[in-house]
Amino acid sequence: MECREVSHVAKDGEIHRADIKTPTGIVIEVQHSSMTDAERISREEFYKNLVWVIDGSVFDDNFDIYHMLPDPRSELAQDLVWSKAKRHMHGANTGIFFRLSEAIEEDPEVTKATLRGGGIHGIYGIEEEIKETYNGYHQYDWVRPRKTWLDANCPVYIDFGDEYLIKLEIYDESGLNCIRLVSKLKFVHDAMTESEAQDIATRFYPINSEHP
Repeated sequence: MECREVSHVAKDGEIHRADIKTPTGIVIEVQHSSMTDAERISREEFYKNLVWVIDGSVFDDNFDIYHMLPDPRSELAQDLVWSKAKRHMHGANTGIFFRLSEAIEEDPEVTKATLRGGGIHGIYGIEEEIKETYNGYHQYDWVRPRKTWLDANCPVYIDFGDEYLIKLEIYDESGLNCIRLVSKLKFVHDAMTESEAQDIATRFYPINSEHP
C-alpha cells in the first residue's frame, strides 16, 4: 500500500519512515514496544501532524475503564466536578461528583479548576441525563502507566484488540484524566478525510451507552 512505510528525509539527512501516511497528510505511528521520551518527542517534532496508536495488549490487566461521563461540551457537564476514579476506590469508580452551582453559592469565585469539596452526589441520579449526551467518555485508571504516552503532545489511542480504540484525553478544566471510546471504523474514516490529526473523532457521534 502506498500509504505504508512512507519515507521522509530530515534536514540533517536522517531518513524517517512513517508507518502510515494518509492521503490528507496525517501520519499514524503504530507502536508495539516501549518508547523513550526522547524518541517520542523526536518523532512528534519531526512529523507534527501525527497520531499514535499503541498496542495495549501488554498492559491490558493494568487498565480499568469505569463509569460514563457526559460529553464535556454538554450543559450537564458544565456543572459537574468528578471525584477521580482509581482501582479499589469503589465509590469514585461508580461515579461521584460535586456540583459547581452549589459551590458557587458558598464561594462565588470558585471554578471547576479550584473546587475541592462540597456536597457529594452519586451518578445514579443523573444516569439518564448522561446517556442523552454520552459520546464515549469514561473515567479510567492506568496502574503503572507508560508515562511517555500521558505526556505526549500528539493524540494517543490505545488498541486493546476490540472494536474500539481508547483515546487518552483531559476531560475539562478540572484536569480530570479520561478516555474516550472511538470506533475503529470512525478512526479510519476520519484519518482518511480530516487534514489534521487533532480533528480525528472530534465531531459528535452517538455511541452505545451500554459499553463497556
